[in-house]
Amino acid sequence: MNIFIDNKSGAPIYDQIYSQIKAQIIGGDLQEDESLPSIRSLAKDLRISVITTKRAYEELEKEGFIYTVAGKGSFVAPKNVELLREENLKKIEGYIQEIRKLAMPCGLSLEDIIEMFRILEEDE
Repeated sequence: MNIFIDNKSGAPIYDQIYSQIKAQIIGGDLQEDESLPSIRSLAKDLRISVITTKRAYEELEKEGFIYTVAGKGSFVAPKNVELLREENLKKIEGYIQEIRKLAMPCGLSLEDIIEMFRILEEDE
């Protein structure tokens, strides 16, 4: 598992950890029931506070991406198809908002955008 902390990003460190682990789970880099580094071990490797790492793990657990077994550690939770679908829907909505922002100054209509999408679909 690779985690990179960007001190210049402005994003809280726990959020960077949370986002990167979540992305690795969704992307399939971390497999179901795979063991995650202990909170202390990850904190030591990243040279950050244990509290920061703990918060990231707590957020991941709260959202159903990982589970913890007392005395054994934290593991990747079985993939919840509905949870993954919701995550992807949120991403799609964000991209659609961006498309709207870009299309408005160009005078593109909804039909123009749909036609562009159809053309891209045909090319694949």
